[in-house]
Amino acid sequence: MSDKAAKKPEKIFQTTSHIVVNPYYTPTDLSDFNYEKELNAPGSFPYTRGVQSSMYRGRLWTMRQYAGMGDAEESNKRYRFLLGQGTTGLSVAFDLPTQIGYDSDSPYALGEVGKVGVAIDTIEDMQRLFDQINLETVSTSMTINSSAAVLLSLYIAVAKRNGFDSKKLSGTIQNDVLKEYVARGTYIYPPTSAMRLITDIFAYCKENVPEWNTISISGYHMREAGSTAVQEVAFTLADGITYVQAAVDAGLDVNTFAPRLSFFFACHNNFLEEVAKFRAARRMWAKIMRDRFGATSPKAQMLRFHTQTGGSTLTAQQPQNNIVRTALQAMAAVLGGTQSLHTNSFDEALALPTEDSARIALRTQQIIGYESGVPAAIDPLAGSYYVEQLTNEIEKRAGDYIGKIDAMGGMLKAIERGFVQQEIQNAAYEFQKSVDSKEQVLVGVNAFTVDVENPVKLQKIDPELERRQVERLRAFRAKRDQATATAAVRKVDETARGGGNLMPVIVDAVEKNATVGEICDSMRAVFGEYKEVMVI
Repeated sequence: MSDKAAKKPEKIFQTTSHIVVNPYYTPTDLSDFNYEKELNAPGSFPYTRGVQSSMYRGRLWTMRQYAGMGDAEESNKRYRFLLGQGTTGLSVAFDLPTQIGYDSDSPYALGEVGKVGVAIDTIEDMQRLFDQINLETVSTSMTINSSAAVLLSLYIAVAKRNGFDSKKLSGTIQNDVLKEYVARGTYIYPPTSAMRLITDIFAYCKENVPEWNTISISGYHMREAGSTAVQEVAFTLADGITYVQAAVDAGLDVNTFAPRLSFFFACHNNFLEEVAKFRAARRMWAKIMRDRFGATSPKAQMLRFHTQTGGSTLTAQQPQNNIVRTALQAMAAVLGGTQSLHTNSFDEALALPTEDSARIALRTQQIIGYESGVPAAIDPLAGSYYVEQLTNEIEKRAGDYIGKIDAMGGMLKAIERGFVQQEIQNAAYEFQKSVDSKEQVLVGVNAFTVDVENPVKLQKIDPELERRQVERLRAFRAKRDQATATAAVRKVDETARGGGNLMPVIVDAVEKNATVGEICDSMRAVFGEYKEVMVI
């Protein structure tokens, strides 16, 4: 046998988006590179290098730890603990009944109350959730979508009740229902009605809560469902295009509402691909807003985003390894120019985080921010032949996806056809095959395993919590002015059937002690419920 015949074929290295990685890169890989068009200075179009001219030299990213467990009192304790440890923003996790608009005593809520987040049924629950927290000085993010209008109304009502100025409230509601149809499933209403609620929130907040980010267009959950980095960028921006078009069609000025849009991305383990992904997304969005929608305001062209480290990358096996994964991902997010960051706790593949694991997650951000030296230089990987080529390739491939979606008639049509769902499912299947074949190594899972795992202290949710929450809810209903609450809910129903903005009547309803479930049910009766498209 000849030496040539015996030689093993060279291994092909790829990113998670199947972008082939060369052994090294040279100036020829960037032969058409134009600094001003593709990079430019930080804070300048197309914002590849960051949306602020000073980036972290002026102020570090918001260190926003996602938390919510059981009832409002327990969650409030965790928020105050995190604030005491140096977190600079709150992020609320709601339980599933709250996310899909059911009260805790609904038959549909049985067994789920307080399990994956905090249970919020009433204005009193929201009051307890933010007890002793200054809502004018703390930025609050709420991961809530289908029932976002109601939970934002509760937040506004509690702020008013405590004497805070709603015009000084800052934070974000996720409010991204399109990705619910694709990847997450906590939808209530059909797309047309859901989009109406979203644009109603845009219009209401512009006048009443001007510092609030009215949507966080989320690629995170699509990535968690199995999408590649390229798909995450493409499908997230396609959702963004749909929301902007809906707002324009509703008569809103793009230069006025677009500055309050924000985005939400995951950060996984392929370090340089993740950095390049964030840079490509910023550049793409700037061009989309300028060229497709005619936005002339720089702030309307900027893609500002929150990052959460990858929940699906956490392993139940050897969970302490997740501390390293999270640190790697957090550094990629910072190098990619994130505006805020949540770092997952190492035990989250097993349970909700303990105080100790949450502190380690926060300390990870603080060490990057205050010890690593990375924040001193803006976009320090700019000019790397590989990073710039990878940024260009992600932009090209994501742009191709958006072109396909446009040809189908837009993201709503693509979702109705099951195209987006199928693409994500295919990507998830390919990744799992690579893990099963050990082509993709997962440390502690399919390689470098141990025979005996050391036990990890886990967060326990009180099994009596659901009973107490239901009792509290029923006592709340018993003491309120029933006629006033019923009339307020009827007004929501009437406005849903008509054409007015729903936000003012929802705010009025929660102030008059209507519950989350009652308000959502009144809109269910008008809008109906979405039925999932089956993808085979």
